[in-house]
Amino acid sequence: MARIFVTGSGQGLGYLAGLRLRDLGHEVVFHARNPTREADLGQTLPGAQIVTGDLETMDGAADVALACNATGRFDAVIHNAGVGDRGTGWLTTDGLPLVFAVNVLAPYLLTALMHRPDRLVYLSSSMHFGPGRLDLAKAWVQDEWRLPLDYGASKFLLTTLAFGVARLWPDVAANAVDPGWVPTRMGGAQAPDDLALGAATQADLALDAPMTGGYVHHGKACEPDPATRHPGFQDQLLGLCARISGVTLPAGTAKP
Repeated sequence: MARIFVTGSGQGLGYLAGLRLRDLGHEVVFHARNPTREADLGQTLPGAQIVTGDLETMDGAADVALACNATGRFDAVIHNAGVGDRGTGWLTTDGLPLVFAVNVLAPYLLTALMHRPDRLVYLSSSMHFGPGRLDLAKAWVQDEWRLPLDYGASKFLLTTLAFGVARLWPDVAANAVDPGWVPTRMGGAQAPDDLALGAATQADLALDAPMTGGYVHHGKACEPDPATRHPGFQDQLLGLCARISGVTLPAGTAKP
């Protein structure tokens, strides 16, 4: 039996992935953003283990990591939580774009602060293609965010983060998942892709990851934006996250 933590699992893809894993007999810890959502999830899944905390802020993400560590080490963590277009242009109380805070910095902080698992799954998107190597030197200047960033760019950075972790932590299987355009609250009812397949790929990689540094869509390995594979750009992103948060990714044995 594996222990798995799934962020953003009060509804949608994260909920379905957690439910799939729980139904298979694994120990799943769900995540709710606030007490109201925790209560709703507790009514839907009586007896479920739930960690509550808002990943919008650095303190909130650190508190979630601390609460998770208090329960013990996980075999896998699925970084499913995310915000869509509504987060574009919205600054958090930390002065960061919401799409960066939730979609990129929170997964970075949880990765850095939680006990290291065997498998990490990061929820990417087909919209990650195209931003190119963003000028991260202009992102955080004099403690202010200066770089325009939208949802697609945030997923580009998250995918880069996943591959950077895979490179620096070869003892951990870290992969990115494109669930497709699925009918969730974020995707909308008109979304054409298979919701069950999107959730299943996350769950399956949390249990058995035959690769690391993979980009997987509906169970099949695909090619990501090649810029996400560049070690120098990965290091720039990790350095930016460390500079903003004051938390450095623990060292691993880097691949040659």
